[in-house]
Amino acid sequence: MEHEQQPGSEDVTIGVVGAAQVVTRIAEIAREDTSIPHRLVTAVYERETDAGERARRIVGEVDVLLFAGPLPYDVAVAEGSLPVPATYLPTGGSALPTALLKGSLAGTFDVGRVSIDSASERDVAETYADLGIDRSEVHVMPYQESVRSGAFLDFHTELYATGRSTGAITTVPSVADALTAAGVPHQRMTHAPITLRNALRTARLLGSGARLEDSRIAVVIVRLPASALPMQTSPSNYWYQELKLTLHRSLLADARRMNAAVLERDAHSYLVITTMGSLRAGTDDLTRAPFLAATQSGLGITPEIGIGYGRSTLEADENAQRAVGLAADSDDDLAYLVGPAGSPIALPAATGGATPRVEPVADRQSELLADIVGLLAAEDDDSRIVDADRIAQLQGVTLRTARRTLRALVDAGLAWPMPPAKLQKVGRPPVRYQLLDERLSTPSS
Repeated sequence: MEHEQQPGSEDVTIGVVGAAQVVTRIAEIAREDTSIPHRLVTAVYERETDAGERARRIVGEVDVLLFAGPLPYDVAVAEGSLPVPATYLPTGGSALPTALLKGSLAGTFDVGRVSIDSASERDVAETYADLGIDRSEVHVMPYQESVRSGAFLDFHTELYATGRSTGAITTVPSVADALTAAGVPHQRMTHAPITLRNALRTARLLGSGARLEDSRIAVVIVRLPASALPMQTSPSNYWYQELKLTLHRSLLADARRMNAAVLERDAHSYLVITTMGSLRAGTDDLTRAPFLAATQSGLGITPEIGIGYGRSTLEADENAQRAVGLAADSDDDLAYLVGPAGSPIALPAATGGATPRVEPVADRQSELLADIVGLLAAEDDDSRIVDADRIAQLQGVTLRTARRTLRALVDAGLAWPMPPAKLQKVGRPPVRYQLLDERLSTPSS
């Protein structure tokens, strides 16, 4: 994986996933386009089948993914949903007539007897009509989601071997390489600079929209169910006050991981305020309810949980009230999310519907934290505040491994993510973590 970062670019980071020559060209266009700066993180593959794996290597560092074409995009999506918006370089435009012209000028093939992949029948018909060339012996294999690069290769090689074409035009770099090895004359369709600029702008808009969405206020109402309420609430109801305090402590433990604030709403409920981005991170991209599983396990009750977000704090609160009402009326152990528009979303206690048990802190995570604290102590650093770069430097590991280590410590309750620092430099600030070594069962050396 190669990284291409442009200093002075704005805070939207675009992940470019493609073959080396395509990624290099996009990076060149991004450098040339000074009107709208870009920050790029690039992931290069040799085969389109690796697109998903390469994209997921960088997905934690970017706001949006830009794939080199529809084929790698579909390959990546087929392996599972992507946690950030994604788009791809479109086929069509001036790429086909340019490829025909290059092939004709170089004498690579007869433009009236070629095979063309990825382009639509309509684009080919219109291009040949504009050029005034007969296309009766031109063979076209449009792109479809089920098509893979091997099918394109077979299409071209069979037509050439049987003499029905004099060469091929392809959009897929790996197919072009295979055609070279097979001795089939060919020309690769490459995107015009204007197409690349437009794709970068589209990706940037998608990334900006996602960041705006993630920055919206999310309000969570956590309310004790009617079955847990005493007949009469007063300071003398010690067991009920203890229940509320226990609920508050449980909420705080999870809220810290989402950079959220927990406030008492009324005698029976709490208000948790965070952002949609933090909420997504704390709920596996809204595939499970916040707080529900931990409260069920720790308190033995199922609270009513409603989540609301909107264009304003007032709208978010109103939607949260509607959502908690839906949770109260439901016979299932579900939380509900209500947004500015659309139907409510029901969230289970855990992904897959199973309620996870709250296990004691694993020995492995305790040993990991003790090791990190020891390394810090060796450098006379007692701040207990670190980021992924610091962990990577201390343990001599990659940034990816360092981030995974910090997430494991957070999940084990041995570290808290801190609010991002306000930096003057451009770009996303690193996430800092407070290490909680006081939770270790034995003192760290």
